[in-house]
Amino acid sequence: MSRANPQCPHPEPRPEPRGGQRGHRHGRPGRRLPITAALRLGRPSDIWFKPALSVIAAVAPPNLILLALGRLDLAMYTMAGSLCALYAHNRPYRARARVLAWVVLGMTAGLAVALLTASLTRDAVALVTVGALLAAAQKALCDATRLGPPSNVVLTFISSAALFAPQSPGQVPGHLGLALAAGAWSWLIGMAPGLLRPHGPERRATAHALATAAAHAVHAAHPAEDAPDDSHARTRAAAAAAVHAAWQTLLSARATQTRRALERLVVRAEIALAAPRDTDPKRLRDWARDLRGTGPVPRPDDLVDDDELLGVDAELATGRPSLRLRLGPLAPIAARTALGCALAGYASLAVGVGRPYWALVTAASLYQANITLTWSRGVQRVVGNLIGVSAFAALVPLAHLTQAALVLICLALNFGAEALISRNYWLGSVLVTPMALLITEFAQVQDPGRLITERLADTLVGAVVGFAAGVAVTNRRAGDRLGHALTAVEQAREQAARLLAEPCPAPGALESARRRLATTLVDLRGTADAASGEWWQRALPEERVVAAEQSGHRTLAATVRRQGLLLDREASTGAEDVRR
Repeated sequence: MSRANPQCPHPEPRPEPRGGQRGHRHGRPGRRLPITAALRLGRPSDIWFKPALSVIAAVAPPNLILLALGRLDLAMYTMAGSLCALYAHNRPYRARARVLAWVVLGMTAGLAVALLTASLTRDAVALVTVGALLAAAQKALCDATRLGPPSNVVLTFISSAALFAPQSPGQVPGHLGLALAAGAWSWLIGMAPGLLRPHGPERRATAHALATAAAHAVHAAHPAEDAPDDSHARTRAAAAAAVHAAWQTLLSARATQTRRALERLVVRAEIALAAPRDTDPKRLRDWARDLRGTGPVPRPDDLVDDDELLGVDAELATGRPSLRLRLGPLAPIAARTALGCALAGYASLAVGVGRPYWALVTAASLYQANITLTWSRGVQRVVGNLIGVSAFAALVPLAHLTQAALVLICLALNFGAEALISRNYWLGSVLVTPMALLITEFAQVQDPGRLITERLADTLVGAVVGFAAGVAVTNRRAGDRLGHALTAVEQAREQAARLLAEPCPAPGALESARRRLATTLVDLRGTADAASGEWWQRALPEERVVAAEQSGHRTLAATVRRQGLLLDREASTGAEDVRR
């Protein structure tokens, strides 16, 4: 690898040819609401089997014990803790231990509020109101902490169902104890794989970053003739998001030699993202393949030195914004959730449905980053539930044979739902729906026809009323956040350009500036995508976004060449290109 002293002057490299940086207007779409696109199946998650197997290992023992004791009526409380096993599978084990503990405590806290409320009042309107407020709080906290799938939906499902479970104050401590015990078991299930593969999550995140960066490099070097105009921007955005996710994963992991080696590989993915035409994609793919195996972390001779990781250490020292600051921009989403869930529950009561919490949960499941995505989730929820009640009708005769059959069918549906839901939410809902209906029979056998009717009614009511509430509660802060993201990118780019103009920047300064610019570009793209799907707001600065992205990525390429980080293919030009 040709190396240059990153701290001493040498000619400025040429920015990437404009053909590799085609602009795309990521503007606001028309008011078309997609249906077919919302139902299109994607690729399964690389780790789909982890939540699927974990939830079976967490749910089966408590349910089988309750079955043996003849107390399946208590399964709702143990499942509150068992379903915590669905979370944090993409987190390093150091961070996973902390996140899973908070999930268990958060689940138990929501359950405690619901059970205490249920023990004090049976007024349905009051119960729906409390459920809506809980759903809004759960949504805001999950988004602010970036908890990840299944996010707030499982928490809201448990707390909303518990609100309508007959309860006395004396029973509440025992039921919470069951949830905590099952939650502790879920924590052990979530942490157990770390005994065999302690760096598995970090390796997978790094491999994904390398693979997407390689795909972007291939597209930049050999774009398909029939590729859409925005295909380059899309592959670049996907690679940038994967690299950013890999850094987030590594920065939350324990500091070890393995993590340091993985950081060097992520730096290589960043370099490929900044200068894809000067990158060897085969080498990136080979490293990604090796990381997915069980062998040692690749340590090629031409990887970056520790000096280039000074920017990583600087980012570790900066910390994250406080929870209060992260909650502020989510106020419109929380308001949508509270209003939509409350109105959906009230509407369900008005039409005489016996389980208004189903409508409440349907509404809570809709709310995404913007209205367009909320519509798509509504389509997915309705289609999945409509097919799911048909599956329930087919399974219920078998489930009524014995309680053991009921438990085993629910376990199979749980596994199937987690295996399929990463491909599309509606596909997972096809199995979640019959499972939720069958769980109501743990306490006593229900009339299948009535269950199907109520589920269909609550699904339609929750989807229609929930979406209407989402449209009514505007999110004008999305435009403000886009303006802040643009300012951050422009400031980061100016800082990097100033350092490029200096003959000898301070050690680590250029690397730190490059990483800050890369991070702000990822944030800008995510913020722009979210804002473009919102309604009832002022026009977005689309051309300014495109210009900021293009100039930002040109500056990233220039910093990479200035640092001498390319693989034998540096090019040279004047510093004036960086200031475009």
